[in-house]
Amino acid sequence: MKTHNFHIPVMGIGFTIDTPIKVAHLGIDSVISLVDDILIEKLRKMYATNFNQSYQEITENSEDFRAKRISSYLNLVQEIAQHKFKELKDISNGVSESLKQYFDFYPETSSLKQQFNALISKHYDRSELKNFLDENLKMGSIDVNIMTKVDKENFYKKEKLPTIYNDAHAALRGYANSELVSSVIFSAGMNPRLYSYLEEFEDFYPDENGMIKKKIVLKVSDYRSALIQGKFLAKKGLWVSEYRIESGLNCGGHAFATDGYLLGPILAQFRDQREEFIAETAAVLSKALTLKNRQVPEVSLPVKFTAQGGVGTAAEHDFLRNHYKLDSIGWGSPFLLVPEATTVDDETLEKISKAKESDLYLSNISPLGVPFHNLKGNTKDLEKAALIAKNRPGSSCPKKYVALNKEFTDAGVCTASRQYQHLRITALIKENLTPEIYQKEYNKIIEKSCTCVGLGTSALIKYNLDTKTEGEGVSICPGPNLAYFSKVINLKEMIGHIYGERNVMERMDRPNIFVKELGIYVEYLQNKIEEAGNILDTKQHKYLSLFAKNLKEGIGYYKNLFQSNMPEFENSYLKVLLELKKSENILNNLKLERLTV
Repeated sequence: MKTHNFHIPVMGIGFTIDTPIKVAHLGIDSVISLVDDILIEKLRKMYATNFNQSYQEITENSEDFRAKRISSYLNLVQEIAQHKFKELKDISNGVSESLKQYFDFYPETSSLKQQFNALISKHYDRSELKNFLDENLKMGSIDVNIMTKVDKENFYKKEKLPTIYNDAHAALRGYANSELVSSVIFSAGMNPRLYSYLEEFEDFYPDENGMIKKKIVLKVSDYRSALIQGKFLAKKGLWVSEYRIESGLNCGGHAFATDGYLLGPILAQFRDQREEFIAETAAVLSKALTLKNRQVPEVSLPVKFTAQGGVGTAAEHDFLRNHYKLDSIGWGSPFLLVPEATTVDDETLEKISKAKESDLYLSNISPLGVPFHNLKGNTKDLEKAALIAKNRPGSSCPKKYVALNKEFTDAGVCTASRQYQHLRITALIKENLTPEIYQKEYNKIIEKSCTCVGLGTSALIKYNLDTKTEGEGVSICPGPNLAYFSKVINLKEMIGHIYGERNVMERMDRPNIFVKELGIYVEYLQNKIEEAGNILDTKQHKYLSLFAKNLKEGIGYYKNLFQSNMPEFENSYLKVLLELKKSENILNNLKLERLTV
């Protein structure tokens, strides 16, 4: 059966923490973050109670508690989703509303929907309908996300534990030991040690029929990094089943900027070199499986190429799928406004529904040191500002998931923590800087925010769960695309919008997905040039010049793209060309030929 051609990506730590419970029985794929096992344990207790399931607390005194919490929660999520799916398919008392909803979410052009409606429009034969449902209905995949770099070392009685007890390693083990048949999505770049740990688990290897119980998905931002990572894993006998191509900057959460390479040209390269890409990685896989004395699948292993980041209309959705031959499109930030799919507390939901472009910005608040999309006025930042006003900057750091900095201590600390900021400010004072430079460096220190707590607290508030450890400050990380969605949306409306059967956007001034990304990249480059100052060293000059060159080539690509696909862009063609020209003029006027040293 052909399932939906969209998916709901991971968002934050808590915003999709229970999304599969809400949508998997309806055939929609979604992703759970595995960062916060404390949040996961609280949610497991709540859902076990709500669905009359047994619950035995897994405390931090338990051996390997992080992995066990994750396994137990994922098993519970699957059990609940399967129960809801079974109820949906049960026609012993007639066709349920949930079953009608399942098919109602498909577009009118869906042959599956048409077949179902034809079956129930007459005095249907129950066994015929049952066979149809058994053959065609499919649950959405319950996938998980692991940020590869969030792999903090852990200690027991001040003694460092083996690497397999690092955070990302334990999360991977928790997933691997669960009963799920789904995918793990690795984001935030390559972690060779973590990737090597995959070899320890049988579920990640293909059997002789090409079946892989637990698939590997890589979130990537360019062709080269995808090929490097794909071949790295293939050398271990591990197949990457999907490459999830994400816009470098026009996305939510952490933003991993490319060197000026834009989404359109990147997708074109994946499309044009797709067969070569698959053949190259498959050859490496076959050799590795042979060397490991493992069964080499008799069939070619499937691989999907998907994209996400900034898509906002059905026309863009269809164009991306058809023009670049993509298997699915990720719709992230707009789903934050869909309470039937994601978990956002009421106060934050109201704030993001009213957010304009100026309220959504690319910040430096992440302790990971990576640009991070942020909402102005979120309660976690207000909490941070109050501490700064009391001259006590920094978080108490109750969860320590990004305690990775070893600048002052042997054990890692988080750069958003009170401990780190006190040590760093003390060191800064001793540098005897001018007041102007000191203030600039001081601001960089106190800007960091406790996101590993803030991005999960919303779920606790939404469900009236204990926030004594976390506090009530909420961080949220929508992409800039959210500015054009300005109301709370129900699930049917959102899916109808994706498939072009309705429009949930009230604003008419939303720029094209490619134009928006280009604008963000141009602004990003301008900021980098400003940060560099009046004198560029050779390395800076080379990087910024290459960045600008790649953007200009991207503009040239888009000019040809829009001219050769005018029918798809007839309503926005002239506006797009005008915006491309505007960005081109900015790039041509950049002062990069300054003195280099």
